[in-house]
Amino acid sequence: MKDILFTGSGVAIVTPFTENNSAINFPVLEKLINFQIESGTDAIIICGTTGEGSTLSHEEHAEAIRFAVDTVNKRVPVISGTGSNDTMYGLKLSNEAEKAGVDGLLMVTPYYNKTSQDGLIGHYNYIADRVSTPIIVYNVPSRTGLDIKPETYFELAKHKRIVGIKEANGDFSAMVKTAALCKDNITVYSGNDDHILGFMAHGAKGVISVLANVLPQVAHEIPSAYLRGDVEKAKQLQLEYLDMCNDLFVDVNPVPVKYALNLMGKNVGECRMPLGKMSDAAKAKLQATMKRHNLI
Repeated sequence: MKDILFTGSGVAIVTPFTENNSAINFPVLEKLINFQIESGTDAIIICGTTGEGSTLSHEEHAEAIRFAVDTVNKRVPVISGTGSNDTMYGLKLSNEAEKAGVDGLLMVTPYYNKTSQDGLIGHYNYIADRVSTPIIVYNVPSRTGLDIKPETYFELAKHKRIVGIKEANGDFSAMVKTAALCKDNITVYSGNDDHILGFMAHGAKGVISVLANVLPQVAHEIPSAYLRGDVEKAKQLQLEYLDMCNDLFVDVNPVPVKYALNLMGKNVGECRMPLGKMSDAAKAKLQATMKRHNLI
């Protein structure tokens, strides 16, 4: 069995920006990281989708990773988004993240140019052969136009440094087949907050969570309760906060979660273009849900 990077909730943390989105707001990022750790979050995932890694410059990306590692200071694992549709650039980012001292690499599938399933195996194995840090493969077909098949996971799991999956394809049947094929050779994390309990029931060890940005204790407790055998508690929380899980996606992530954090006084700024602002109807819906859960 391979080492498990974390169990419970890893927050896909937002990247706060200064006014006009001109730079990363590092004082606010420090507060966010400390808030997460103090609230029970089990891992920090920096520069992922929710962290707007795709619109960070190379220098910003590297600086954010170094800052997260230094701020966390080994209190919990730090996992950095280093995926790319360019295998060589993904390797470059991964090597820089390793030098910064991350505990894991989160690598999304190639997007736009996509690839075949054989191409995926070649892409991930090429990078895994040239790093010394564990890799979590990130599958999110709604964004990339590419879906990893269970049989491909089986092949990837043979590599000693490919240790985990963030699965966000919404296909429970495929996830169950993946779990059956890979067994203990790979750790599965839910990539969707509304699927945590379902994934846990089939062997997942936790979630890489958007919800954790605003409700870190809840995102931590759903998988943690399940893992300690309190299935009813996990079920109760999953259902109680299902509306929050859903309404954080009333617009393209991370637009709603940044709006929610700003309402909570976290001052994370706006999203960078091409992401836009939420409609008044979406804002009203999210605000109502936040009020129900006493967040504002």
